[in-house]
Amino acid sequence: MENRNPVAVALLTLITFGIYGIYWYVKTKGEMNEKGANIPTAWLIIVPFVSIWWMYKYCEGADEVTKGEMSTVLGFVLLFFLGLIGMAIIQDAFNKVGAGSAAPVAA
Repeated sequence: MENRNPVAVALLTLITFGIYGIYWYVKTKGEMNEKGANIPTAWLIIVPFVSIWWMYKYCEGADEVTKGEMSTVLGFVLLFFLGLIGMAIIQDAFNKVGAGSAAPVAA
């Protein structure tokens, strides 16, 4: 997972009136799918009510990639009710996964 500043994720989403937030969802979805998650196409974000289901599937992928560090229900509650703050918290969990995979392997 790419290392992003959680505060920058929230601020850029706010400054760009949500456009960066959509970009963030699409990029992190792709990164999670590369790590074995099964998140459907991000085009579903724009479909009313289906976007809620998509967000839940996104959080299932985050749960799988973070190996339970960010649970599906907690991630969904964070994104659904806290929005920008939830994005920043989830990005922090992604950064921990990225840092763990970048650690050198002892010979």
